[in-house]
Amino acid sequence: MLQTLFYIPSHIGGMPLFGFGLLLAVWTVFSIAMMAWLIRRQGLVADTLGYVPLLLIVAAAIIWVLPAISEPRGLPIRGYGAMILLAVTTGTGLAVWRARRVGVDPEVILSLAFWMTLPAIVGARAFYVTEYWSDQYWPAYAEKGLSGLLLAVLNVANGGLVIYGAFFGGCVGLIAFLRKYRVPLLAMADLVAPSMMIGLAIGRIGCLLNGCCFGGMCDLPWAVTFPAGSPVYSSQIARGVMYGFALSGDPKAAPVVLTVEPHGAADKAGLRPGDRLQSISGFAEVKTAGDAQYIIAAMFNENKNLIIKLADGRKLRLPAVTAPERSHPVHPTQIYSTINALLICLFLLTYDPFRRRDGELWAWMMTIYPLARFLEEMIRNDEASILRTGMTISQNVSLLILVCAVAMWIYVLRQPRGLAFRKT
Repeated sequence: MLQTLFYIPSHIGGMPLFGFGLLLAVWTVFSIAMMAWLIRRQGLVADTLGYVPLLLIVAAAIIWVLPAISEPRGLPIRGYGAMILLAVTTGTGLAVWRARRVGVDPEVILSLAFWMTLPAIVGARAFYVTEYWSDQYWPAYAEKGLSGLLLAVLNVANGGLVIYGAFFGGCVGLIAFLRKYRVPLLAMADLVAPSMMIGLAIGRIGCLLNGCCFGGMCDLPWAVTFPAGSPVYSSQIARGVMYGFALSGDPKAAPVVLTVEPHGAADKAGLRPGDRLQSISGFAEVKTAGDAQYIIAAMFNENKNLIIKLADGRKLRLPAVTAPERSHPVHPTQIYSTINALLICLFLLTYDPFRRRDGELWAWMMTIYPLARFLEEMIRNDEASILRTGMTISQNVSLLILVCAVAMWIYVLRQPRGLAFRKT
């Protein structure tokens, strides 16, 4: 885990870098030069004007967002954000290389990357904000108002992008681009499918650096631990793991003990799997796992004993715990995801010479990835089940995409053989 790679100083030579400073001046010069080059090359057409919103968005971020997220040491460059940038760059590079091999102008791919990247980030962030609205973003709004909510939503470099949101957002950008420029939809989808997987593989390394998307506890030789303050560590505190037992990670679930560590403090105190918590350390009645998590975290951080009253009337005392330096070992699900995405990418590239119809690579991606993601969610420990399905939101979306994949295969296999882009 390495959330912050380094810091960019907020002042250079006594002059501010962010806000109305040096960076904005450099960006303004770059924007003017870029627009002048585009106008000279292709005229003041819609495609040229299409770059203006992006240039203005970046300028607005330099003026308002960067100063707001800067710290006393400067602007933190997060490992997560750096990996996302590397993922976009690598995916675009792979698509450009493959485009040249089939006679497609690489500039078409660069334009497509712009059209897909921004909607993908917006979709990924919107998915995350929606999923964690009550836990993270409503409190930010309640505490600091609209400005606090906006800054929390825009702080993408610190983590908080959902792959399926990026997939749907990227699809919207892809379809909009192809409709505008009348490029063959299925052929272009096949061209970008491996790029999406290589981008996902690199992006998941960012998840590892950020400590998010973590797995459940395990004792395998390749298990990993995370430092104090990480999402994994905080989750284990709240769920009671540091005291030797575990509650559900779903805050809406019943406050029932799921597991108890053999010979641990909870086991010695008499706590057993299936026990239902009624109150903790004199606090009001515990109605949900979320109530219990809040109290347990408070007691742990104050280094206090846990006095647990169970629904069957028993009263147990668990001694205060000295905070360990690192979390209990967990599955490195981020690495699993990286390996999975790399294998899918390699499969698509290997299958490419054998495809007979456009759309086959995209259909394979829509088939394999949801299956792998559904299984991965079984060992992840950072998402709760939704809508009483007993499945996480990602598992529900995986099933939906699999249904779409079936429809996609039916459509593709009914098309006559032939490829719009042929190798040169």
